[in-house]
Amino acid sequence: VMRTTTFLSELSKVVAVYGTLADLLSVASNKLGIKACNLYNGKGGLIDDIALIRDDDVLYVSEGDPFVDPQNAVRVTDDQLGAHTDWLTLNIGGRLFTTTRSTLVSKEPESMLAHMFREKDVWGNKQDERGAYLIDRSPEYFEPILNYLRHGQLIINEGINLLGVLEEARFFGIEQLAEQLEVSIKNNQPPEDHSPISRKEFVRFLLATPTKSELRCQGLNFSGADLSRLDLRYINFKMANLSRCNLSHANLCCSNLERADLSGANLDGGNLQGVKMLCSNAEGASLKGCNFEDPSGLKANLEGANLKGVDMEGSQMTGINLRTDLENTVIKANLRGSNVKGAIFEEMLTALHMSQSVR
Repeated sequence: VMRTTTFLSELSKVVAVYGTLADLLSVASNKLGIKACNLYNGKGGLIDDIALIRDDDVLYVSEGDPFVDPQNAVRVTDDQLGAHTDWLTLNIGGRLFTTTRSTLVSKEPESMLAHMFREKDVWGNKQDERGAYLIDRSPEYFEPILNYLRHGQLIINEGINLLGVLEEARFFGIEQLAEQLEVSIKNNQPPEDHSPISRKEFVRFLLATPTKSELRCQGLNFSGADLSRLDLRYINFKMANLSRCNLSHANLCCSNLERADLSGANLDGGNLQGVKMLCSNAEGASLKGCNFEDPSGLKANLEGANLKGVDMEGSQMTGINLRTDLENTVIKANLRGSNVKGAIFEEMLTALHMSQSVR
């Protein structure tokens, strides 16, 4: 009896069935170019007798491997391949980017983009009328991220702010890229500028600050700057460098000059009501004609300040606190004509020169 059957492996052949099972395997080997060892029916059953074969049966041939349905295998492979190679379009802030699913999921598998596009429609991503996936982010900063996912290199075009790209990388959870960007930003920062602040710069700061807000200038460098006749009330100059500054006729009412460097500075005619100059260095400074007297009773505090060589001629000093230890210090503070009524001079171990009597 002769029947026909179709052999399926990677290729399909239709052959006549005759003789023994060994003869059939030999024919299959010749037709398919393989060493046929096993025959299976369409349901994966192993055929061990040629009598089990019916006319027009479809048989599967293997070289000894267990049965795997080639049709299912091909379908699974196609699905997997499609999941990683199909093209899609992203609408990022109104700009279209076309890429493959593999680009978005392979390089950074734990990123938000990978989770969004690893499987189709899992996140229910919104699409525009053209089918592009809508993502409300900046296209300018997204482009370097997409290129990084494509080829693994961080390339930033001129004029692109690294901080913007860094924020996008953090948003999409691309941690390796974020680390690279942080290093790049740190390396591109200019060296710290310790040059003094100019009058023009400082006036701009003052104009931008409400009059009732405290301007923090703690530790800043104003060395040699011209700050004369400016309204500097309530400003925090703690530990600031004001050496050789021109502060003449400036209003420093209630400003904080604690531990500030005022050496060689000119404060002539300044308003120093309620000023805090604790432990400041005013060596060689000029404080002629300054007003420390506050009618409301607010006292200026110069406790612990270095007043070596200070000239306070003509200053109003009612209520001023000059409690300081001047031992072994050559102080030539000129208080000629100064009003020091109520001033505190505790622990003054050297004499102050006053050519006029205190009234």
